[in-house]
Amino acid sequence: MGEKVLVLNATYEPLNVCTARRAIVLMLKQKAEALEVSGRSMHSATRDFPLPNVIRLNYYVKVPRSDRRKVSRRAVLARDRHRCQYCGSGSHLTIDHVVPRSRGGSSSWENIVTSCAPCNSRKGDRLPREANMHLRTHPRPPEPLAFVYLAVSEIHRSWRRYLDYQPA
Repeated sequence: MGEKVLVLNATYEPLNVCTARRAIVLMLKQKAEALEVSGRSMHSATRDFPLPNVIRLNYYVKVPRSDRRKVSRRAVLARDRHRCQYCGSGSHLTIDHVVPRSRGGSSSWENIVTSCAPCNSRKGDRLPREANMHLRTHPRPPEPLAFVYLAVSEIHRSWRRYLDYQPA
């Protein structure tokens, strides 16, 4: 039962991904409703429960926009779409501090980028302009949906219409 379920806020805003078991518990407690089901079910001694693909919470969860999610290698790679931010390569990827830590650079979203090993080595302990290198995009905190994409290796087709959510 390793199936993943997309969790939507009461406003249909994507919030997170949970296991099918957790989704069923939320539905049994009447905290969520199933919007899309997989056609499969989980069995107990007395009941069958349809396995959901997408659930919506029956109450609104306030999501702080200042939510500073933890910086991780996996999240940085996903934010940068697994491409070196200096040359565009997709192989031998590492993480680079734009302003090196030895020069006071922090480990923040705004200072960490994906870099291939050759670019990281070439840049070394210098600023990009000192190494005559240019960032393809400026680092920033990832969009909230990035964490939904991080939770699964593949987006289920029933999720796609909910992931196009645009807040009012």
